[in-house]
Amino acid sequence: GIFDLYDKMKLEVAEFTRSRFKIHALDWMFPYPIFSSSHFLERAGIPKKSARRLLRALFEGEIVTVLIRGSGRRPTVFAYPAVLNIAEGREAF
Repeated sequence: GIFDLYDKMKLEVAEFTRSRFKIHALDWMFPYPIFSSSHFLERAGIPKKSARRLLRALFEGEIVTVLIRGSGRRPTVFAYPAVLNIAEGREAF
């Protein structure tokens, strides 16, 4: 379930990012499994430079995926598929 995923993700994210904000990011993303990059940068409570690096690492580590590629002033929209799949009760993403 969701708690098992959280415990697994704490270990997995720690493997590919050294950010001290990794757990903070996970705590923020679980209730917001679909979010824009600007929403993450402004509301996750992580310094913007660290938040950008962490978001890139989460994408490169295939923890989050891009739903809508940003363009111009429009931010990129990301999804956290593992949480969404649990919420849907099936592999939806």
